[in-house]
Amino acid sequence: MAAWVSRFNREGVAAVVPGHGGGHAPRFTGAVRERILATFRRAPDPEGDGTAVWSLTTLCRALGKEGIAISGYSLWGLLRGEGYSFQKDRSWCHTGEAMRKRQRGERTWVETVVDPDAEAKKS
Repeated sequence: MAAWVSRFNREGVAAVVPGHGGGHAPRFTGAVRERILATFRRAPDPEGDGTAVWSLTTLCRALGKEGIAISGYSLWGLLRGEGYSFQKDRSWCHTGEAMRKRQRGERTWVETVVDPDAEAKKS
């Protein structure tokens, strides 16, 4: 309590504003953080990035190609701090449907596979 009063006497009302709560300092700040967010905001290139929709894993892989080594957990925390949530924003993911890559000889195509029991599994 005495430390708080001393800080209030030194800094005034600014002492009431919460500061850093401890732990490690943020690792990805400034220009690196902006590069990560710019990569996240751009649409992935299916040929170059190997995906049509970002997941944490594919985004980590794309950032690694740009020279930014980041774990999925760190990336998740950074995006969560920016207000993004993969659970809320997964409008591309329909329950019971999956896109599967098929190949026969030289011919390849993408096929939508539907689970007929998806509605029963939801409840």
